[in-house]
Amino acid sequence: MKTVLSGMRPTGKLHFGHLHGVLKNWLRLQEEYKCFFFAADWHALTSEYENTSNIKNDTKEMFIDWLSVGIDPKKSIIFIQSDIKEHAELHLIFSMITPLSWLERNPTYKEQLQELKNKDLSTYGFLGYPVLQAADILIYKASYVPVGIDQVPHVELTREIARRFNFIFKTKLFPEPEPLLTDTPKLLGVDGRKMSKSYNNAIYLSDKPEVVEKKILTMMTDPHRIKKTDPGDPDLCPLFLFHKVYTDDEEREEIIKSCKEALSGCIECKRRLLEKMKNEINSYWEKRKFYEENIDKLNEIIDEGNEKAREFAQKTMEEVRETIGI
Repeated sequence: MKTVLSGMRPTGKLHFGHLHGVLKNWLRLQEEYKCFFFAADWHALTSEYENTSNIKNDTKEMFIDWLSVGIDPKKSIIFIQSDIKEHAELHLIFSMITPLSWLERNPTYKEQLQELKNKDLSTYGFLGYPVLQAADILIYKASYVPVGIDQVPHVELTREIARRFNFIFKTKLFPEPEPLLTDTPKLLGVDGRKMSKSYNNAIYLSDKPEVVEKKILTMMTDPHRIKKTDPGDPDLCPLFLFHKVYTDDEEREEIIKSCKEALSGCIECKRRLLEKMKNEINSYWEKRKFYEENIDKLNEIIDEGNEKAREFAQKTMEEVRETIGI
């Protein structure tokens, strides 16, 4: 069985954008591959090194979100990056052979410098985080890395580092992982903007069912549809993006017709969506409640995942040390 590796930075609550952008894909992958899913807490330090007080708690909350939506520790290995010190050791070795020019040409590096102007990111850690990313991937000899199109350059850099290591040390130790492109449904926040914690417009996986209902019922719809009798355009409606995810084709066509011909109002449309989401939301909340009330069980799952990941990582590092003669 081929290996997939993916991780998330614990930087706050997960919302429905994360669910349909990442976690739903993980659910499919864990049925087909040997999956390693990790909390990238060291990566969180690259931009949040001055604000570390919430990382441990956010990590546990994130794991609860994963488990609540169905990430299964019997099928997937879930672990904490910083608990597997071999990641740091391999990162150090890779940093010795990675040309500086490879990092400076990374398009994401330049983009984030512009986007995060309020933070001091002129650090080695921020420039070199793709090298740590390569270590995360290659220490488990992953065949695939699920990414969006904008992250493909990171996987290509990992492939280049693997090739360079193998060439310098005349080995075939590391495979060249392939990007596994994922189709990411676009979901907007309740105000029609990108769903984001910073905009205070997100629907969180940790929200109680009644909170989700309240947020959906107050969600922005087609701004041109002021009255129920006004015809609407689903393509302009943030709510309709949720229908694309939760409603089947036949009913969705009916909703489009009803909206364009003003046969039903936005509140009715929202209630139809909530009916589709209800079972899923209730299921997430029940599982979340279980782990919140049984933290020992959560810690046990994390410890077991750490141990499985560590065993694999230690074996790889033994091979690395033998290969380079250290």
